[in-house]
Amino acid sequence: MSRKKNPAHSVFQRLLNHARKNREDFNLLLIRYGMERFLYRLSISTYNESFILKGASLFLVWKGQNYRVTKDVDFLALERPELSRLREIFHQLCKNDTTQEDGISFLSETLKIEEIRENKEYDGIRVILSGMLGQARIPLQIDIGFGDVVTPGPELIEYPVLLNFPPPKLKAYPRYTLVAEKLEAMVYLGLANSRMKDFYDILLVSKLFSFNAKILMEAIINTFNRRHTKLPEGIPFALTPSFFEDSQKQVQWKAFISKAKPDFEINEFTAVIEDVKKFIIPVIEGITEEKHLDTSWEPAKGWIKLRK
Repeated sequence: MSRKKNPAHSVFQRLLNHARKNREDFNLLLIRYGMERFLYRLSISTYNESFILKGASLFLVWKGQNYRVTKDVDFLALERPELSRLREIFHQLCKNDTTQEDGISFLSETLKIEEIRENKEYDGIRVILSGMLGQARIPLQIDIGFGDVVTPGPELIEYPVLLNFPPPKLKAYPRYTLVAEKLEAMVYLGLANSRMKDFYDILLVSKLFSFNAKILMEAIINTFNRRHTKLPEGIPFALTPSFFEDSQKQVQWKAFISKAKPDFEINEFTAVIEDVKKFIIPVIEGITEEKHLDTSWEPAKGWIKLRK
């Protein structure tokens, strides 16, 4: 008599072997796997066109690694549904039968949906739920924003998988909009800004990717206009010594680095800001001074003239 197949046990063991081989945090690996399989269920559902992937998980898509610890996933929703409707959508996704023996199930009874309010302002909706891989409970968090503009438009991506299961195929932010939104948050929040991840993420994309100045300008203009935020004519306050030399900001930066565990060596906050300024200030000046920037950002060279 053959033993009954137990995909959850097999998957758990394969993930454990993966973590040991690569010296990765097993709990974080479980969260990544749980999110990957939930995204797959979203990607094969009728709601796959309604959500656009954004945030730090894009680094995993773009470069195959996270570059910093992240335990959640961010989306832009094309519409702002009622909380009851969003609960119905995620309840259906939990019950979605994939016919894939990926070993994981999602518990619709653990669903929690609440508004996110930062600085007393509405900032989207947070979805919290749990998955089960055998006896292992996997907590998942999904933050959903609404109403933003995506420039030059969403990209179709294939989300990396840990094992040999079908990958999620979803719409995602381009890197231009990622930079634009993080810059807008810096400008809008000013001294109240404790989002150290935004400085890190802009630094990171500037070290990993090329950028066309014209497209980046367009993304920044569109995002600031949509969010009704005025772009400063000079250097944004968050990029001045009054901000980055502030003792509280220095403490917040060190706390972020300790928690995020970046995959490459990071300088002191002051040096990070200087690198961010080299990347972003010429673009801001191009917008405020209405310049035509015929340049491209190259990580090893900075801004250079485009070849004609």
